Amino acid sequence: MGHLAEGPQRFNALQRAIGDISKQVLSMTLRRLEEDGFISRTVYSGKPLQVVYALTEIGVSFLTPLRTLLDWAWDNQHAIARARETFTQNVR
Repeated sequence: MGHLAEGPQRFNALQRAIGDISKQVLSMTLRRLEEDGFISRTVYSGKPLQVVYALTEIGVSFLTPLRTLLDWAWDNQHAIARARETFTQNVR
C-alpha cells in the first residue's frame, strides 16, 4: 500500500518496487486489498491489456495509521530481534 501512496501503478511496477515477492503472493495480496476496499483495479483494453492498481479513499485514509505502525516497527526492530534471540536460546 505504501508504494501505491505514490500514485496508481501497474502490477510489474509494484513487483519491482517491492522486490522479493512472488507474482502469486503479490496477486493474492492485491486481490485481498481490493476485496477489502483498500485498492481499486482498473483494466485498460489494448495489446497487451494494462491493469492499474490505485488506493481508494479508504486506502488513503489507512496510510496515516499504517505509517505510524511502520515507524514503530522500525524504531523497535532491534528490541524485537533481541527478544527473538533470547526466546530461541531459552527454548533450546
